[in-house]
Amino acid sequence: MKQILQSLKTGATEIADVPVPRVTQGSLLIQTSHTLISAGTERMLVDFGKAGWIKKARQQPDKVKMVLDKIKTDGLKPTLDTVFNKLDQPLPVGYCNVGVVYQVGGGISGFKAGDRVISNGKHAEAVAVPVNLCAKVPDAVSDEEAAFTVLGAIALQGIRLVKPTLGETIVVTGLGLVGLMTVQLLRANGCRVLGIDFDKEKLQMAKNFGAEVVDLSAGQDPLKISNLYSRDRGVDAVIVTAATKSSKPIHQAALMCRKRGRIVLVGVTGLELSRDDFFKKELTFQVSASYGPGRYDPNYEEKGQDYPVGFVRWTEQRNFEAVLDIMAAGSLDVKPLISHRFSIDDAENAYELISGDSPSLGILLEYPGLKITKESRSVNFKSYPSNSDSTKESGVSFIGSGNYATSSLMPAFKKSGAKLINVASANGVSGMHAGRKFGFEKTTTDNDSIFQDTQTDAIIITTRHNSHADLVIKALDSGKHVYVEKPLCLKQKELIEIKAAYDKSKNKPIIMVGFNRRFSPQIQKVKKLLLGTSGPKSFIFNINAGHIDENHWTQDNDVGGGRVVGEACHFIDLLRFLADSPILDWNQNSMNSNSKDTLSIGLKFEDGSIGTINYFANGPKSLPKERLEIFSQGRVLQLDNFRKLKGFSWPGFSKMNLWKQDKGQNECASAFLNAIKGKTTAPIPIEEIFEIAKVSIEIATNQR
Repeated sequence: MKQILQSLKTGATEIADVPVPRVTQGSLLIQTSHTLISAGTERMLVDFGKAGWIKKARQQPDKVKMVLDKIKTDGLKPTLDTVFNKLDQPLPVGYCNVGVVYQVGGGISGFKAGDRVISNGKHAEAVAVPVNLCAKVPDAVSDEEAAFTVLGAIALQGIRLVKPTLGETIVVTGLGLVGLMTVQLLRANGCRVLGIDFDKEKLQMAKNFGAEVVDLSAGQDPLKISNLYSRDRGVDAVIVTAATKSSKPIHQAALMCRKRGRIVLVGVTGLELSRDDFFKKELTFQVSASYGPGRYDPNYEEKGQDYPVGFVRWTEQRNFEAVLDIMAAGSLDVKPLISHRFSIDDAENAYELISGDSPSLGILLEYPGLKITKESRSVNFKSYPSNSDSTKESGVSFIGSGNYATSSLMPAFKKSGAKLINVASANGVSGMHAGRKFGFEKTTTDNDSIFQDTQTDAIIITTRHNSHADLVIKALDSGKHVYVEKPLCLKQKELIEIKAAYDKSKNKPIIMVGFNRRFSPQIQKVKKLLLGTSGPKSFIFNINAGHIDENHWTQDNDVGGGRVVGEACHFIDLLRFLADSPILDWNQNSMNSNSKDTLSIGLKFEDGSIGTINYFANGPKSLPKERLEIFSQGRVLQLDNFRKLKGFSWPGFSKMNLWKQDKGQNECASAFLNAIKGKTTAPIPIEEIFEIAKVSIEIATNQR
C-alpha cells in the first residue's frame, strides 16, 4: 500500500510502498478514502527536516544536552550512531483520516466491518487505529467533510477549556483551519467572535461565518478594535490558534482581556509571559492538549480504557462525535475550507504547496480504494545476492524493528554474515525502513508467514516483552532456532510453557536470550582472569539506570514486566556468568514501597560467591551507566561502562581500555550464528537461560 513518510534528516516527502498494518487487540483496520493535511503541524516537520544540523540543535536544546551527556559517558561514535539512527527513521505523518472499517480487532463492540469512520490515522491507504481514537460518521456528513473532524476536535477542546457562555465576546487569534472552525463553533455556542489574522481571504471567511475581524496586514490595531467590540469592558476570553515563535499573541491576548478573563493556547507560540499582564487582571492561562481528555494516556488510547461519562463527559472520542454531530446539523461548514485536492500519488506536490508561498488552506488527499489481500501484507525488496558464501549462511528473520533492533541487533547480525530474510512489524513502516536499510529480502506485518518460511533458520524476537513467550513457543513449534531480546518471558507460568515446548521439540532448537554483556571483550578478559583464581568472589554492580516515566510501557507489569525483569536480568545474568556457579539464594530491598526501579538485589551463589546489584533510577544522566567491581583473593577488577577495565594488585594485568564502548552485541550475534550452523554449542546453556528467567521473575515479584 502507499503511505506518506517524512525524513527528519532531509525534510523529503516520500510515497512509500508499505505492508498493510496488522490489526491488533482493541484496534480497527480501516481502508482510507480521504485524509486532510494539517498544514501547520506538517509544515513544521518538513521545515525541521530541511534545516541544517546547527539549526536543528538550536530548536531542541534539551536534546543537545542529552547528546553531550551521552558523549561523556559512552563516547563519541556510539552517541553519533544513536543520533543518526534516530534521524534516519522515516516519520509517518498525518492524523486526519476517513475510511471504511475492513477488520475489527478483538475486544471491540460498537463497530463492524463496513462502518464509515474517522480516526487520527496516518496518510496511508490502510491504517490500524485504537478504537478510542475512532468515531462513526453520520450519513449526513460526506467523507470530505469528515476529514476535518480531528482538527475540529482540537478547536472544540480549546473552546471547552475557555468555558464560554451565551453572549460572551471571544477573540480568535490565527485564522487557519483550526481558527476558522473555532470561529464557527463559538458562533454556534452563541458567542460574539472577533477574528485576527494577516490573510485577507481567511478574514473574509471568518466574516462569512459571522465574526468581526481585525486585518493586521492593513495596520488595524487589535487592542482598539477589541476594546470597541467589547463595549470598553475587555473581551471575555482569547483562544490563540496561531503558529509563531513570537510571544506577542499571548501578550496581546492579556491586554485585550477584561479582568479575570481567560486565555487558552491551542496553537504554538512563544511563552515569554509578563507577570504584570496576568497579575493586575488575575487572568487565567491554559494550554490545550490536542483533542481532549485521554490524549497521551496509554490506558485510554492504547488499551481502550474509556473514562466514565459521569465523571469525564468529553473525551477525545466523544469530542470527535460532537464535531460530527455539529457538521451533520449544519452548524459547522467545512466545505469552504477546502482549497486543494490531490491524489495520494501526487502527495509530493501537496507538500511542495504547503512548504511554498502559494496560498492554501484545507488540502485533501484522495485514495483510490485499496484491495486488502494476504499479498498486500508483505513487500519484497530484492533477491539475496548470490555468491559462493551465501548458501553457507543461516537465514534469519526479525519480528520487531524498533530502536534497539535497528541501532544494535540488525547491524550486528548483518556484520556477522547472517542472511537477512524477512522483518516483521505491526505498522509496516519500521519494518519497511529496516528492510531497505539492512538488505532484507522482504518485510511483512504477518508474523505467521515468518514461522512458515522455509528460508528462515532462526527467528530474532525484538517486540514488546509481553509477546516474547508466545513468539518463542511458536518458533520452537515450527522448528526454528530463536534469539529473543531480553527478557525470555514475564511470568513463571510462561516459563513453564516454554520449557514444555522446548522439551517436546524434536531437534532441540537453540534458545538464546540477548545477554550480550557476557560476550563483550572486557568481560571475556575478566572471565579469563577469574579462571586463574580459586575460591568465592564478591561482586558489586552499580547501575545508573535513569528515570523512566510510570506511563511508559516497560513499567506496565502486564506489558513490560517492570525494570527488573525487563533490564536488571542483564546484570543478574552477567554475575551468574562470572561466578560460574548457580544462584542459591537472593534478596531485594527497594528504596520505598512505591519504587519499581530503585532497589538493591543480593545474590548468593552455590560456590559461596556473593553479588550486589544496585539498580538505581534516581541518579543523573551525566553519570556513566554501569560500574562493576570484583574482589577476589586480595585483588580487584574494576570495569567502568564497558570502556575502561582496571586491575588492582592483579599479577600481569593493569588495564584494558577501549576507544569506544563495546557491550558485546556483535560477538553475541556471531556466537548465536555459529551455534545454529553447528560450529559451536549453544552460547548460553539452556539451563542458565531458564535459571535467569526464574530468578528475575522471583525478584521482580518478591515471591519465591
